[in-house]
Amino acid sequence: MDLVQLGRKRPKSPAPGDPRARFLPTTREEMELRGWDELDILVVTGDAYVDHPAFGPVLIARFLEGRGFKVGIVAQPRWDSPADIARMGTPRLFVGVAAGNLDSMLNKLTAQKKMRSEDQYSPGGRNDMRPNRASLVYANLCRQAFPGTPVVLGGIEASLRRIAHYDYWSDQVRRSILLDAKADLLVFGMGERPVWEIARRLAAGEPVSALTDIRGTAHAKKNRRAWEPLLVPENVSRFTTDGKLVVLPSYEEVTTDKKAFAKMSRMFQYETNPHNGRPLLQVHGDEAVYFNSPAEPLTEAEMDGLYDLPFVRAPHPSYGQERIPAFDTVKHSIVTMRGCFGGCTFCSITEHEGRVIQSRSEDSVLREVRQLSRMGGFSGVLTDLGGPTANMYKMTCKDEKTESACRRLSCVHPGICENLVTDHGPLLSLMKRVREEKGIKKVFIASGVRYDLAERSPEFIKELAQHHTGGQLSVAPEHSNDRVLDKMKKPGIQSYERFAQAFCQASDEAGKEQYLVPYFITGHPGSTLKDSIELALYLKKHGMRPRQVQDFIPTPMAVATTMYHTGIDPLNGEEVYTAKDLREKRMMKALIFYWDAVHWPLAREALVKAGRADLIGRGPHHLVPPEGAADRLAAARRGPSAPGGPRRPAGPPSRHGRRRP
Repeated sequence: MDLVQLGRKRPKSPAPGDPRARFLPTTREEMELRGWDELDILVVTGDAYVDHPAFGPVLIARFLEGRGFKVGIVAQPRWDSPADIARMGTPRLFVGVAAGNLDSMLNKLTAQKKMRSEDQYSPGGRNDMRPNRASLVYANLCRQAFPGTPVVLGGIEASLRRIAHYDYWSDQVRRSILLDAKADLLVFGMGERPVWEIARRLAAGEPVSALTDIRGTAHAKKNRRAWEPLLVPENVSRFTTDGKLVVLPSYEEVTTDKKAFAKMSRMFQYETNPHNGRPLLQVHGDEAVYFNSPAEPLTEAEMDGLYDLPFVRAPHPSYGQERIPAFDTVKHSIVTMRGCFGGCTFCSITEHEGRVIQSRSEDSVLREVRQLSRMGGFSGVLTDLGGPTANMYKMTCKDEKTESACRRLSCVHPGICENLVTDHGPLLSLMKRVREEKGIKKVFIASGVRYDLAERSPEFIKELAQHHTGGQLSVAPEHSNDRVLDKMKKPGIQSYERFAQAFCQASDEAGKEQYLVPYFITGHPGSTLKDSIELALYLKKHGMRPRQVQDFIPTPMAVATTMYHTGIDPLNGEEVYTAKDLREKRMMKALIFYWDAVHWPLAREALVKAGRADLIGRGPHHLVPPEGAADRLAAARRGPSAPGGPRRPAGPPSRHGRRRP
């Protein structure tokens, strides 16, 4: 269905003199300013209300408003009473519930299961503005506030918890979030197509119980009589791409049998291509969850339409001058595309946004650039021009027929597919047009750059170094060990080294002193203490002192999370070692900070445990020095309440993240 052609007349907006005129209503008073007696749709979100397309629930709300529906937003409601959610009255069609831009547990807790010091999506960075498992809490409040009104779950938390899933923070397998929330429907993936069909069909008088065939949605079948007839042999797939129903191992099976959990994970992964993904069914006791095939990706015109919506690109006036950290990050950035065909096992972008790259046109991007340039406070600097992976812009399969039939989980691993068009020409053209736009002084590319693709385009690397890097460029080699990188579905370290050499050369030719800031992951499935020592030795050998190190967090639905929970690689059935002891995970991270005295005690403990005490000493081949005065100085520098993360070394880093001589 074309999201550009159809739509209804947009509802009346309030008088332009009111500072809230350009925002969606959040209170009864703001509804009255528009002359509204009731809402068609209410969107409840766990994030602060920032009217910006980078905030997913707001994007959906604006999308629905653009199709003629009266949409209101309740942001970060109180969770001790339904009164806050009910303040604008019962919506006519449905209430949509989203935890926010992040899974609420990931947003609140670290890999060490400790409270994060800041919630970037809350005013003032406060970390008490949303509950744990926000989707469940909000859905329960909505049922209390609006009895009989359909409740539709959406957003990344619901999307990535739609099947039975391992939850790291409780260390248990949980049911589909749809059942625990007792919602009527669950929208998974990017929700524009399914949410509009839900709204249109409800507005046409269909009951929510009839909305069982919408792509990109899941619904519950409440008893055996509803789902057992689907399991007759002629309906059920036998591992062929026949369009029939795929029955996943049941919740009871995956809870008690890790091999069944791994099988479920593998089966699910192969049904995420919207062009050939089949419907799924998973039984939970007497109930079952039915998943329609994924929604079709948006066309370029539809993507353009999304970003042409009248976003204010600012927090709601009710926050006053209170800072919302996530907005500071994105307010002068431009999204050019969505989706990722990388298939990295530790990342859930593919499972949520899809493998098909959906890009905006150059003209659409330029319209947004011009809008930004007219806004107060804009200095002429675009902080980012990109998306999940900046240099996948407009990359696609060589033809639709091949893409529709493809069952690969990654277009770039174990090698770049011969059918993938890796031309950086469209991106180069866009970069040039944006930086030459009137009022633009500098355009940075701060999004991730896939360097195995980038090294195929020397011109892109040259342009990146000359015009779009602000002294430092972040890249993510993640590890140095080929076996660990294979479990991540990342290219070998040699690819990073080739890119680094090309980037350094391009920077020299541009007359610029610029540096790479490499990201690494510790504790990833497949990685041992010895592998972490190997990585630390690699870093020291190359003079690299990384500051961006992520302790692996098993997030719902990721392939690496299955490895963590089961000890099995679901894609090939191999056994996989995973560090689960939190102290061992801290030791792995400490080794990567071999250069920082704060981490020396734990790094020494790791070396002794791994039988590599020979690396403790003061020679050039040692990793960390013996215990001494430096440890006491580091402890004093850190202080009793300071975080235990790395401290910035003196002097600027080199182009590989090392301190310059």
